[in-house]
Amino acid sequence: MPRPHSSQAAPTRPSPAHRPRLNRVYAAIADPTRRAIVAALAGGELNVGSLARRFPISFNGVSKHVKVLERAGLVRRRVRGREHWLRLRPEPLREATRWLEHYREFWDARLDALEAMLVGTRGRRP
Repeated sequence: MPRPHSSQAAPTRPSPAHRPRLNRVYAAIADPTRRAIVAALAGGELNVGSLARRFPISFNGVSKHVKVLERAGLVRRRVRGREHWLRLRPEPLREATRWLEHYREFWDARLDALEAMLVGTRGRRP
């Protein structure tokens, strides 16, 4: 079997320092309510009260979800008087997308090579 080209080399693992951040991002967006919060904040900055009114859960429930998003670095909070304003920080999502894209490219190359091999052997008969 031919050796893989450099574009087909096994993907490198993220550095140990990078892994916890990715883990927090993926854990944060695993929940549908948190994904909905991210989507709402993609439209612009919102205060916690107006964000909470969009969901059929308690204010405290939304607040707990926001804290998970904050720990993942996806949301930044700004306090202005008694109001807490939230803003989406898309950088961690970009990092997570780059990580996924790396593996997508790897598997696309592997599957293309498998397809080429299968098509090549289909025409041959022993």
